[in-house]
This record gives sequence, C-alpha cells and structure tokens, in this order.
Amino acid sequence: MATVNTIPSVDLADFTSGDPARKAAFVQQLGKAYEDVGFVAVRNHGISDELIADLYRYVQEFFKLPSDTKRSYEIPELAGQRGYTSFGKEHAKGFDAPDLKEFFQFGQSVEDNDPVKAEYPDNVQVKEVPAFTPTFFKAYRGFEKAGRALLQAIALYLGLDEHYFDGRIHNGNSILRAIHYPPITQEPESAIRAEQHEDINLITLLVGASADGLQILDKQGNWVPVTSLPEQIVVNVGDMLQRLTNNRLKSTTHRVVNPPRELWGTSRFSIPFFLHPKSDMDLTCLSSCVNEKHPAEYAPITAGAYLDERLREIGLKK
Repeated sequence: MATVNTIPSVDLADFTSGDPARKAAFVQQLGKAYEDVGFVAVRNHGISDELIADLYRYVQEFFKLPSDTKRSYEIPELAGQRGYTSFGKEHAKGFDAPDLKEFFQFGQSVEDNDPVKAEYPDNVQVKEVPAFTPTFFKAYRGFEKAGRALLQAIALYLGLDEHYFDGRIHNGNSILRAIHYPPITQEPESAIRAEQHEDINLITLLVGASADGLQILDKQGNWVPVTSLPEQIVVNVGDMLQRLTNNRLKSTTHRVVNPPRELWGTSRFSIPFFLHPKSDMDLTCLSSCVNEKHPAEYAPITAGAYLDERLREIGLKK
C-alpha cells in the first residue's frame, strides 16, 4: 500500500474485483487507514477524468459570473443547502472569523417516489451555464456509487452486514459542494482560508482541487499537506461515522491554508461530496464499538437532528 504525504492509497478495484482475497485485503487496508489517519486516497473510483474536467470547467464559469447574478441563486431560508452562498457566510465550529470562500451546493434528486423527497428542496438551476446542472447531477450519482462501495467495505471492517449502510444512504441527504477561494488582494488577517474543522457527514469524497492548500492534523499534532493526485480521490471520515463507531474510526481535523505570496493572485477551486444518510438514520454508537474499555461517548441522536445542530454551530442556520 503506497503512501503519499502519509495518506494511505487504496484501489477500489480490489473491492469490486470479485476476488475474495483482494476484497478482504482492501477492507483491512481501508479500515486500518481510517483508524490510524482518517484519510485515504482512492484509485479506480469510477468517476471519469472527462467528467471531473467538465465539473471544474463549469464551476469556474459559474464563479466568474457577476456578483449580482450569483446572488440571484442565493436562497437564505435554505441555510446554504441548495444554490449559492456568498463570501464570508460560513465559519468553522468554535471560530467566529468567516472562512474566505463562496460556494454552490447541489443536493439529492429523488427519482423513485421515495416519500423522503418531501424533505428535500429542489436543486437550483443555473441558467447562464446550461451544462452546469446536468454535469453536477451526473457527478453526484458517480460519487454516490463510489461512496456506497466504500461504506460497504467499512461495514465489513466493523463486523456489520456488507449492506448495512445501503438503505440508510439511498436517497440520502448528500451534498455536492463547489467552493471558490478567491484571489487574496490584501494582507490577510490569518494564514488560513478555511479554519480547522471536521466534516459533519459519514464520509467526504474530494476530487482534486485546482491548487494545493489542504492540510490534515496527524496523530502527533503536525499539519501535513495533502496533495491531490491525478486519478485519485481523497476520502475522509466525518463526524457521523466517528459518532456511530464510538471514535473507533476517526474524523480527521483538516484546514485550507493560504498559498505562498507569489500565488495570492490565483483562485482555488475545490469540489467535495459530503455523503449523508437519510435524516432518520440512528447514529447511536454501534454495540460492537462499545465495551468496558470504550464506554459510549455519545448520546443517541438521528442524523437529521445532528446535522441541524451542526449547521447552527457553523452559522449557516439561525
């Protein structure tokens, strides 16, 4: 198993190969990486280079639109869950200073008459960039498929049924978020573009980024740069999975730092997929992860109630 900047690299084709030995080895590699580091780089994830290139192209076209046009896609009552969120609205939990970013969020499209559809607002259609919405939809489905396979491996590692997560994430409340960190035009108050935080969801899948800057906090307390590699996606554990596993799988602290001064004039784009279950998923610590040595650290809560609580803490929901 290769490592890049201390992040273990795994091959999803091992899990889907139909070879029981390769599959079992993948499950152990992935689980151990999530216990030790919380982040992995995944090869053969099934999202084509062409689709990724299209995604970044249309995202850049959107963020180049005039501010007034972008703001016409901002719907405050949706708490940033769909459409555009303007610069400086979100901050990390425990920090007052806003992160230096604007973003656009695309959510679930229920296509099978599942009653959960009533919980989700419609996606916001961008008229000025016609290919934006269909490309986001296609990428969303690709991330869902890769994420489902990774969660199947995680379920096996935890001693659960392989399909434990399948029904819980089908038509889940996942979000595909396009983030733009604009060029730095004056001496910044801090070296941080996005303050240190952990993600809220089960797992996050991040396909590339247009510039470096992502760092993770290792077990020794050092900030380690994560360089996005060609043909790999970086996948980390979020707080919901940490909570479900009673801290057995770690939600990794990460941040985005400013580039060196000579690159201040450049934008940074990043497109994470936050994989969420349906809101009624029970996040009570799994009994297999609770024992005398590791008593339950968290009170029972549903995914929906937990998400609501966290959106208030980061300033997106009042």
